[in-house]
Amino acid sequence: MNRYDGVDLRLNVPHSARMYDYYLGGFTNFAADREAAGQALAIAPWLRAAARANRAFVHRSTRALALAGIDQFLDIGTGIPTSPNLHETAQGVNPRARVVYADNDPIVLSHAQALLASTPEGRTAYVEADVTDPTGLLAAPGLRETLDLARPVALSLNALFHFVPDAHGAREVVEHLKSALAPGSALVMTHVSPEFAPEEVARLIHIYAAAGTATQPRTRAEFTRFFNGWTLIAPTIVPTPRWRPAPDDPAVTDTEAACYSGVALKP
Repeated sequence: MNRYDGVDLRLNVPHSARMYDYYLGGFTNFAADREAAGQALAIAPWLRAAARANRAFVHRSTRALALAGIDQFLDIGTGIPTSPNLHETAQGVNPRARVVYADNDPIVLSHAQALLASTPEGRTAYVEADVTDPTGLLAAPGLRETLDLARPVALSLNALFHFVPDAHGAREVVEHLKSALAPGSALVMTHVSPEFAPEEVARLIHIYAAAGTATQPRTRAEFTRFFNGWTLIAPTIVPTPRWRPAPDDPAVTDTEAACYSGVALKP
């Protein structure tokens, strides 16, 4: 069976996940996605570098938390799988790590099998759920069977909440998810900011809106409020390339990244 059988991917409509895949040089994108992504790249050629910097941050933060002893991860807004996926990084440190991926995008569902190749000692699961319904997401079949929410969990919300405007309850959603997690849990986020390239970001908002995707870039202060009540770990809120950079990371400037990042622990 073709992995797309029975899944309505709306291939004639650009989709942010497939556009992101295109920025990363992937192949899970179609003409409408490439056209919209081309328009975006014409305005902001640094989008490819921003996508690479975000992926590198995901790997570094996951590894850091796994080395610190966290062995459960909840990755919401997973996106199209790009190896190494989060579970590969976490289980590379601790083979017993458990990872749940969550997304409401049919293109991700069609590739979910790539997210389930766990080590024998660990476990991975994929749940179809919408982050704007955190109660339903946390109750989704597969999540509770895989993760023990009475123990610390690393909650990853990377490159997601700039697609959740305040009008859609962004802050309430994050607080709901935070409240469900045990002390010692971590919140990991990246977020587009208008502070690096304001004119280009303003024009990108219109391109994504035309593709049917609402966006809300946030300032450093606005982004930092997502971590309220938790303890930010060093280097606190910084552009994605500056969060504990590794020697082999791609060379990306703050302006090219255009994103802030942060990791915080629940007291």
